[in-house]
Amino acid sequence: MTSPDEREPGSGPTEEEVRVLLPPSLTVEPYGDVAVLRLCRSAKRNALDDPTVLGIEAFFSAPPRGVKAVVLDADGDHFSAGLDLSELTERDAFEGLEHSLMWHRAFERLERGRLPVVAVLKGAVIGGGLELATAAHIRVAEPSAFYALPEGQRGLFVGGGASVRVPRLIGAHRMADMMLTGRVLDADEGHAVGLSHYRVGAGEGLGRALELARTIASNSPVTNFAVLQALPRIAEANPAEGYLMESLMAAVATASDEAKQRMQDFLHKRAGKVGR
Repeated sequence: MTSPDEREPGSGPTEEEVRVLLPPSLTVEPYGDVAVLRLCRSAKRNALDDPTVLGIEAFFSAPPRGVKAVVLDADGDHFSAGLDLSELTERDAFEGLEHSLMWHRAFERLERGRLPVVAVLKGAVIGGGLELATAAHIRVAEPSAFYALPEGQRGLFVGGGASVRVPRLIGAHRMADMMLTGRVLDADEGHAVGLSHYRVGAGEGLGRALELARTIASNSPVTNFAVLQALPRIAEANPAEGYLMESLMAAVATASDEAKQRMQDFLHKRAGKVGR
């Protein structure tokens, strides 16, 4: 029996079967071979409670049949204000450990799954919301987006993967500044340090994200698999292991029937050349 991560894009549950598994705080909307997964807790600035995090894990464990890319969006004016503090009950150390590991497991399903994810960032992208955003592969930011890690001011420490993902994007020294001083980065500052890939106008985030997701969905599945699964591991490996993994992945990709057809299309001028 194959695991969810080993299923082909054409298999898996139907869209309706996926909807049944999701909590009310998440909706899924089809756009051809792209699905929009949307946070729907706008009254709480899309703060993340446990059912929402587990719903994210469930969606990426068994995404809808035929989907090749996902846009992660949010209702209202904010992407996510982080952990829903009303759910922060008194836990002993082991219970706190298990809760953090649950967030890690859910967000890793997103980051290391088979579907490329484009996140639309607006308003609050703070705490656990930033942890969720940095698990996505591409991030599109609107002018209203702002970034913060307020755990330091609340006597807490990040627990959803920020201490691993955020320093890889902006450096440990910038993350330390955000946690120690409560510094808030606006959309332009966040873009300058690497928290977003694209900066768009107000209200343009979803449209741009869908455009990017459709482009990604049109890639060879083997190439998308290599980018999501091999590339991060190569980046983390020592050079000798990295070069070997690159060679193996390049050989697999080049040998695919789709790659051969695409190369023939290019050589026979049936595909456009790269331009500005």
